[in-house]
Amino acid sequence: MAVKAKGEFYKTSIFWALLALGLLLLFNLAATPGFFKIEIKDGHLYGSLIDILNRSSSLIIIAIGMSLVIATKGIDISVGSTVAITGAMAALLIGGNLQIVDGVQTFTTNVPMAVAILGALALATAIGLWNGVLISRIGMQPIIATLILMVAGRGIAQLLTNGQIITIYYKPYFFIGNGFLLGLPFSIYLVLIVLAATLLFTRKTALGLYIESVGINPVASRVTGIDEKKILLFVYAFSGFCAGIAGLIVSSNVKCADGINAGEMFELDAILAVAIGGTSIAGGKFFLIGSVVGALLIQTLKTTIYSIGVPPEINLIIEAVVVFIVMNIQSPEFRKMVFRMKPARE
Repeated sequence: MAVKAKGEFYKTSIFWALLALGLLLLFNLAATPGFFKIEIKDGHLYGSLIDILNRSSSLIIIAIGMSLVIATKGIDISVGSTVAITGAMAALLIGGNLQIVDGVQTFTTNVPMAVAILGALALATAIGLWNGVLISRIGMQPIIATLILMVAGRGIAQLLTNGQIITIYYKPYFFIGNGFLLGLPFSIYLVLIVLAATLLFTRKTALGLYIESVGINPVASRVTGIDEKKILLFVYAFSGFCAGIAGLIVSSNVKCADGINAGEMFELDAILAVAIGGTSIAGGKFFLIGSVVGALLIQTLKTTIYSIGVPPEINLIIEAVVVFIVMNIQSPEFRKMVFRMKPARE
């Protein structure tokens, strides 16, 4: 986040994202009865707030990976297809073989679940690495390189599923997207693990500085000895890995692999979450916490729209209007013009 002078936090991008999130929550407090109510059933927490955290987990993880990509002045619009491919691969490896044991129907896997998960994540990481090779070694523009996989990835996912929706019957796999740990959905813990690990490696080591340096000035970075190509390979591979985790959560949550619809629009929501959180699309500094707030804002907005019974045909219009307002308020030029505010000191 931008370093701010004392009393200037209200001028930063993340402040306006937090303010928009807070206003949405206050609106729900007045318009949606029981929105803040949290119940305990069978030792598990349930409620609208828990649902928002659970349903936004996939988007948050993808946005974390996208933040690093955008920080290098890149973009990855293939993450939605990667989600679909990962889910399809996991479903194929796990399978749903029916066996009768002592008169009881039991579903077994083709391979151990750990192998299926690792295999699917390895494929997702390889997909991201492929994007990194096209961009750093071949010299393709990021949007073109990832657009290729965005289109082809859906075809690959459908080839893996043979154009069908593959139902997953193995119950232990459902824990990833539907399980609870210490009363909270397990997907929330996955978000915390990915976020903590990313913060550790980008803020406690030189990696984050290298990523930002490449995004600000790749030529100067090369002169100072930073291997720009390796940095690009890493961020795109990491983006693929994050999309892979999201693919496991999605396929586990819906208990099937859908090569057509799984991960649809994830890439646009992730880019939007990163932008709302204050990371510039032009590259440079990235704000992981801001990306998390952006993802939560998007999911809260969707939940609010459904909760108040807005007709489905105008849902996207309302989302676009709210995002338009938030993004304009975040703009220093807009604030200076409307509110007579000077931008926060970097």
